[in-house]
Amino acid sequence: MASSPYPWLNPALVVGGLSPLLMLAVQGPRGELGPNAIEAALHQTGLLTLVLLVASLTCTPLRLVAGWTWPARVRRTLGLLAFTYAVAHFLVYAVLDQGLAWGALWADVTERPFITVGFAALVLLVPLAVTSTNRWVRRLGFPRWQRLHRLAYGAAALGVVHFVWRVKKDVTEPLIYGAVLALLMAIRVGEAMRKRRARAAAAARNPA
Repeated sequence: MASSPYPWLNPALVVGGLSPLLMLAVQGPRGELGPNAIEAALHQTGLLTLVLLVASLTCTPLRLVAGWTWPARVRRTLGLLAFTYAVAHFLVYAVLDQGLAWGALWADVTERPFITVGFAALVLLVPLAVTSTNRWVRRLGFPRWQRLHRLAYGAAALGVVHFVWRVKKDVTEPLIYGAVLALLMAIRVGEAMRKRRARAAAAARNPA
């Protein structure tokens, strides 16, 4: 059996992707994250979640637009890294910021829209991480699995809203991510419409 091209790609991505998290774990206890270490950790883990999630969503559009197939080989890894940082982001907030005060956590999730949309994004990512294996693709069937994993767009959109509400004033950076996400969604919608027209044309040429 021929070996897969770029066999180093996923291992390199895992090492590089987890490096910032390792740095946070080392720098935090040393007091090297500045006067507000928790805020710095929240910002870095949240930003990396969004970056990695949007990166995972670029893989299919890159194939559609540029004909590149290699990004598909790292899509799952990017998605799982995004989930890892989303969990880290939540744990920094829940454990370090709130001290696992469940009453305060519940009040934040239910009463503060900024927290609500962030938590909803994490919830949407959970089934995607759980069903990321080939076994789940076979178990669900590819069409159902594919529909389920479109939740990633919803999670990313909620992440952008969460980011906008967090920065409050200068929303330039989160809006850039929002624009990229909108472009990716437009490419996917355009491709779906093209396929639908092609099926309709084929049915017209070959009526039952």
